[in-house]
Order: sequence, then C-alpha cells, then structure tokens
Amino acid sequence: MKTRFLILCITFSLGLLAQDSFDEKVTSSSNVRLNVTNVGTFGNAFRGYRDGTSNESCEYPAGSGTEHLFESGIWVGGVRNGTFLVSTSALDASSGYRTGSAGFEFTAEPGAKLDERSTYKDSPFYTPFAVSHQDYVATFSDKNVQVPGTTTPIVNHTQPLFLQVNLKTYNFNFAFSDFIVFVDMEIINTGNLGDINFLDSLYFGLWANTVVRNINITPPGTGGVAFYNKGGNGYIDSLNMAYCYDYNGDVGFTNSYISQRFLGAEDKFGFHHPKVDSTFKSNYNAWEFNVPGTGTFQAPQNDRERYKKLSKGLEDDPCWTVDLNCGGGTFQEQLNSDGNRSDLVSVGPFRDFKAGDTIKISYAFVLAEKLDDGNPNTSNTPAQMAQLVENSNKAQTAYIGEDVNFNGILDAGEDKDGNGKITRFILPSPPDIPKTKIVSKPNKIEIYWAANAEESIDPISQTKDFEGYRIYLSKLGFDVVGVSNLLKDLIPLAEFDIKDNGFANEIGLEKIKLDNPVSFDGDPTLYSYKYEINQVLNGWQYAVAVSAFDTGNEEQNLEPLESSLLANNFRVFPGKEATPAEKNKENAPFVYPNPYYFGASWEGKSNFQEQSRKLVFANLPKRCIIRIFTPAGDLIDEIHHDENYKGEDIRWYETFGAENSEENIFSGGEHAWDLLSNYTQIISRGIYVFVVEDLNNGITRKGKFTIIK
Repeated sequence: MKTRFLILCITFSLGLLAQDSFDEKVTSSSNVRLNVTNVGTFGNAFRGYRDGTSNESCEYPAGSGTEHLFESGIWVGGVRNGTFLVSTSALDASSGYRTGSAGFEFTAEPGAKLDERSTYKDSPFYTPFAVSHQDYVATFSDKNVQVPGTTTPIVNHTQPLFLQVNLKTYNFNFAFSDFIVFVDMEIINTGNLGDINFLDSLYFGLWANTVVRNINITPPGTGGVAFYNKGGNGYIDSLNMAYCYDYNGDVGFTNSYISQRFLGAEDKFGFHHPKVDSTFKSNYNAWEFNVPGTGTFQAPQNDRERYKKLSKGLEDDPCWTVDLNCGGGTFQEQLNSDGNRSDLVSVGPFRDFKAGDTIKISYAFVLAEKLDDGNPNTSNTPAQMAQLVENSNKAQTAYIGEDVNFNGILDAGEDKDGNGKITRFILPSPPDIPKTKIVSKPNKIEIYWAANAEESIDPISQTKDFEGYRIYLSKLGFDVVGVSNLLKDLIPLAEFDIKDNGFANEIGLEKIKLDNPVSFDGDPTLYSYKYEINQVLNGWQYAVAVSAFDTGNEEQNLEPLESSLLANNFRVFPGKEATPAEKNKENAPFVYPNPYYFGASWEGKSNFQEQSRKLVFANLPKRCIIRIFTPAGDLIDEIHHDENYKGEDIRWYETFGAENSEENIFSGGEHAWDLLSNYTQIISRGIYVFVVEDLNNGITRKGKFTIIK
C-alpha cells in the first residue's frame, strides 16, 4: 500500500540520542499524552512535531492538540563536605534534551530501556508487580561524568552526588483519574567506591517549563519566543502545587491547566509531608526561562544558586502576598501575567543521607479543564480553578491509599490487602472493559460486546457488583469542529441494566442480549450482546464507545463507577460494503461528494490543510486498484484497496481519526483519497476519470468525478 504523507523534514540532532542509553514513550492509557524518558525527563520540547514521530509532549485532552509542557525533570541538591552540589535531569535549555549537554546530568546505562508494565491481564505488558494500567519503569543515575558507552564528557558535570533513581510513572484509564500521571521515585545513595558519601540538608525538586498552547492553531515555535511567552503561572501552597495556563496565546482553544503537585516522601526517619512534619517544607520558585541575572525571577546559573532555589521558596517572601514596592505588584500578581517561565516545586530537607540510604518521593502531573465563570480568562479566579483543585485532591487521595489518617504508619484496620505495609496509589475500580466488536454498514453501525465485565470483582468489597452497560455516540462533525475532547464529544445513547435488583433504572438486558453468542473470523471472543445505530451518514466519522458500570458501594461511600470510555472507543465510518464479484456489473463504483468542493464540511482545519482533503470511492471490490486519470489519459494517482483498509494512506485519518489506526472501522467497500497526485502535487479543478480493477477477477469499471475549487 502506498504511503504519501508530506512530512516536513527538518534536520534535528539530539546529540547522541541514537545511543542505546536513551529511551522514551508517551502515556496512552489515560487522557494525558505525556512523554516520559528513561533519563528522568518529561515532555519532549515539542520535538515530536519536528522529527516526524508526531509524539506528543504533554497533550490534554488526548487528540485536542492542546500541549502543556515544553520539558520537565528532577533536581536533587545537597551539602557534601561544606560544598553545595546539585544534579539535574533537565533545566532551561532552548533546544530541550540533548545527551551530554549541560543540565542533563542523569544517564542510563547502555542497553537500558523504559520498561512498560500493566495490571490488565489481557495486556502484553501484564505483570502482578504493576501498579496501574500503564506503568513506565526506568533506572538511571548521576554517577557518570561521561555519556555511557562513549568518552564524551557531560558538560559541567564534574561532581556527581552518586545517586541512583528508580523511576515509575503510573497512568490509569478510569474516567475519575484519567487526568493524572503519577511520578513515583526511589532515590538511592550508592556511594562512591566505598565512600560513605554523606549528604546533608538534601532537597528534591520537580522542575518544569510549562507552555500551554494549541499546536493545531499555532504550530510549535511559530513566532520564535512569542510562541512560548503566553503562560500565566501560580502556586497553591496549601496543596504544594504549581500550575500554568494559557494567559493570552490560543485562548478559546486551550481551556485547561497543568500542575505539578508534591504528594509525600519517606526515608529512614519516617514519613514526610508539610501537613504532618513541621521540619519538612515544600518550596515554590519561578523564573523567566533561561534569563540569567540576580533578580527574583532570573534563572539560576550554578549549583549554589540552584540549591538556593531548592531550599527557599518565593512564598516565604513578604512580597508573595503584600505589595511592598515589589516591582509591579505582589509576586503572585506578577506570575499571573503572560510570560515563559520555569518553575520548581521542591521539598526537604532530608538529613543524614548516607551510602545505602533510600528516599521515596512522589509527585503528580495533574491536568484539568479551566472552567468558565463569566470572568476574563486572565482573571484566573478560584471558580476557574475549581476543577484543577478537585483533580489535584483526587491525586492526593490516591497516593494516600491505605494510610487513611495520613501519618505514614500502618495503623490497625488499614492493611486492606494484608501485605503488612502501606499500599499507596489505590483507586476504586469499575467493572472490566467489555470486549467490543464494531461492524460498519451502509448508514448503520453494529455494536457487539462480550459479557466479560459481568464477572468483575470489586477490589474493595470482593464481590461481583456489575450493574449494566451504556452505549455512547458522538455528534456529527465532532471531529472537525472546535477542539476535540472525546469525553465531552461522546453522548450517552442508550443504557441497559439488571432488572429487579434495586439499582439503577431497572431496564433489563433482554433487548440487547443475543439468543446465541456470535464470533467473527480470526477472533475467538464470543459476543453476547448487540446494539444497532441506524440513520448515520456514510463517509462521516462517528466515535462509538461501550462501557460497563457497577452498583456503587454505600458502605464505602462510593458512587457507581463506570469503565473507561477512552480505552474502549472506536472511530466508525459507515459506508458501502465490499461488492461481491458476481455483482460487479450491478453495483458500479462511484465517488462522493461529486462534484467535490474544496473545503468540504467533513474535512476540518489543520496545519496540513492541503493534505487533509478527502473524497471517497465507494462500491469497491474486496481487492482492487483504483487509477485516476486526466481526461487526456495522464495517470494522476494509483491506490491499492482491500477490505481491511484502515485509512492509513492519507493524512486526514492521522489528523482527525483514531490515534491507533486499528481503531478506525470501515465498511470494506470504500476508500478515501486526498486529492494529491502520486508525487504529492495538488491537482487542479476539472473532470477526472477513474478506473477500478478487481484483482480477483480482472473486471474493470470506469467512472468520472468533478473537482470545483
């Protein structure tokens, strides 16, 4: 099959990125697409939009184009023999991560990978040691002063702290938590050749350069510095949380916040959190990205200055809340204005940190919708932040887990899983996701699903608490109007639940249950339920999802929980089924819309507009070649089609379709074309001829279509 994406190829070097010691992945289980690496960085400096991978940096909601993070990383600082030392995995660097560059001081050993784990038993990454639906796991350290496997020095990294970091990120697909990526770390003092490596007054920080823009509206880097300096920042000290939003960039297309929240820490002296340990503090700092100087909002340039940022926060300064001629208002007022800032949420001190000691520390990236309260976007009112605060508190609750009274001690009655230690990152669990099969038909969508969710056991009550199913369908044009937010775009269409059990709506399951379960070729699953959606338009995209929900648990004060829509949604394109060979003469292939007008309503707007046009060939055989000619007989393009087509050969489906092309469901007898020649040239208006050759019997059929600009 022909692939003709016109990719903007920009030469872009990441130093020694090709070395085996670097690995990266993007979270995909939740509604957050966060780039995570095995060297302690988060976000990818938007390089995914320059290197052809299309990897997101920190997109939320998934598919919206709204990015939130340039880059992030960890800072660790301590005092050794009277010298202030700081090791960083990332800092202010306009190019982002480059192996061996200054500030990128944590490295993984050659061959090290970012491993993936999952609690889903059907996942190829399943392991009983997983915590979430998608764990990323890595080990790295600051001990190397040269890039591992080379003789290349790491710039300015001459005094390591000799720390090993065991990193785990957790990503859940539950609707009530799919806006969080947890960052859970162990910091181990490995010592140096038997040296005790005594570090005192140790501080740990999560540094971030948050940039909230919609890259579908404004491509990354457009206007140079002006692309990045539109963010408003702030800090809620009661939550130990920094945040950022789009102050005046792509307002209306970026209605969301990103935040970094400290959750808790443990070491050999016990549990640490500002709420329970008066000697332990959370600090916040912010400064203009990569702008050196001695002012309050200037970037630190050396270890001594970085340690000062780690150990003392802006919130301790009188100018934080009171304007004492502080230079344009209080610090909070100055931060709540447009700018390109780095910020740092740090905690400490950790004392007496010696070789063999371990510190456990956890943060969370929390995303949230910025609510509309009628005030200007720049007001940044508590009402606008309400969803962010709620989401952030859910992250803290999940971290608390069995430690109900939040004292870091496993008290009587708290050990729910009986493992003799505090289990954190506990979330209530809805029923399993129903195994689902979608069939596309002419003006109809058929949905089949299995009964596997009915066997789900609630982890808290240890009982089967399945109650029913819900079917969701998007509105027509959801994919090409405004900013995509699939959770909002999916509209409840139907609900069915167990009858006469005192829960939900008592509708019953009989109307959707098949007399005999069915299966499909190549798929061993037995599908017990079926629901049909009729009167849908051919060629248009519809999002479809099936969920299972439970009864809830009054004793645990839990509302009924529903399985993830995002983890079980499909993009369906109703249309003509593949034409059987014996009906080739009866069902002639045709094109729609015909005539075609540039800017057809189903196309949408994108940064690749000329590659995002679309018309559809229909009534196609199962296997065929479509050839497109000018009236003079010049070949314009040649398209190979089979009934398993997923839209993978034109840009439109990459931009507007499912993230995973396997979730694009077609009818088998239709194939889209992007109106570009075989050499990616834009074709002119006029009449064109197409010929469809059936590869099973050699029969050819001709037709015409018209393009009007």
